[in-house]
Amino acid sequence: MSFTLPELPYDKTALEPYISAKTLDFHYDKHHKGYLNKLNELVENTDYQHVKIEELITKVHGNSGNLPIFNNAAQVWNHTFYWNSMKKNGGGKPKDGSLLAKKIQDDIGGFDKFYEEFSSHGVSQFGSGWVWLVLEKGRLGKLKITKTPNADLPLIYGQVPLLTMDVWEHAYYLDCQNRRIDYIKVFLDHLINWDFAEENLKKNT
Repeated sequence: MSFTLPELPYDKTALEPYISAKTLDFHYDKHHKGYLNKLNELVENTDYQHVKIEELITKVHGNSGNLPIFNNAAQVWNHTFYWNSMKKNGGGKPKDGSLLAKKIQDDIGGFDKFYEEFSSHGVSQFGSGWVWLVLEKGRLGKLKITKTPNADLPLIYGQVPLLTMDVWEHAYYLDCQNRRIDYIKVFLDHLINWDFAEENLKKNT
């Protein structure tokens, strides 16, 4: 048994002109697939190749000897989640009356506050990493915007990820060069998949 590369949830041209097919050729076919191939190489002939990837991530986290396994497994998971966090004709506000719209209002202070905070987290993430909208576990179960460096992810902090934005440079350089702020605006205005985030929220409330 080995881990497999999930198919993209859309054609490579579906996110144009905001994210080009050329970017997805590199990002999905080379970076994402590269992490997957390395992961399979690292877990070959071990018990790790027989568990779900989420379980693998939590099992090896915090063990310095397993850091390469964690990094590659987390990056496989993160990228799969990222592809689903976008869609053709996405972006803008979540649907009026949706659970997510209500939670953003109640927990974050409204969509404008969400937009400002999400953008700020993306701009201020030094180097490579991810921006997340998560649901904090516990009795209150509030939404929170957070960021993680490198391959780090909310699963290891007991948070439920609802959506993510990749701010590694290879996510946007071919389309936006070094203008990360332009990519963040494009993600929020034209790509974000609120249906996916709403589905994740409903499954965990």
